[in-house]
Amino acid sequence: MAEVQWLSSWESIARDLRASAERMHEAREVGLAKCRTLIQTSAKCIRHVHRHQFDEAERLLVEAKRIATEARAALAPFPSVMHAGFLHDAEKEMVEAACVLAMVRGLPLPDPGELGAMAMSYLNGVGEAASECRRFALDEMRRGHLDVAEGLLGAMEAVYDELITFDFPDSMTGGLRRTCDALRAVVERTRSDLTATASQQELIRELRETRRRLSEAE
Repeated sequence: MAEVQWLSSWESIARDLRASAERMHEAREVGLAKCRTLIQTSAKCIRHVHRHQFDEAERLLVEAKRIATEARAALAPFPSVMHAGFLHDAEKEMVEAACVLAMVRGLPLPDPGELGAMAMSYLNGVGEAASECRRFALDEMRRGHLDVAEGLLGAMEAVYDELITFDFPDSMTGGLRRTCDALRAVVERTRSDLTATASQQELIRELRETRRRLSEAE
């Protein structure tokens, strides 16, 4: 009789755990699909920022926030799944898109609460946004808008200066140290490019002024 009772209790436990595992698996699949869509939407947002299509970028950012909310809602009942790497990566991409849009427009950065992002997803996303701003800065240099490029370089440096103060283990920060290392290299290259471009433009101005004076002297 004792053996029968043991078997019956085990079957009941296994049945309950199987049902729980099935719900967790379903939530994970929904969360994964949402996160893939979130990454794609965030990437589209960044592309429109670089094209100066800010209204469309804003629309896509609103859509990204909605998708992120849906992903978190699906995973919320299962914390072990919610804190899996795929949600961190997707949130990071959304934060990057939001912060690139803010930085190139000279607007305040959205805070983690506004985006609903986890702390380390937010920090890594801001770091990657600062690196992404190099592309926008280079485009502005080519257009001759050195003041815009200088402003972005200052923003990139400010982000780096704060991020390096988060000196915690990578297992806790989600790889923030690598993000900082990459950003430092990007900042240095951008500063070098900006310095070279400014020098070239100054030389061009001096040559034009010299040509003008020579033309007037003739």
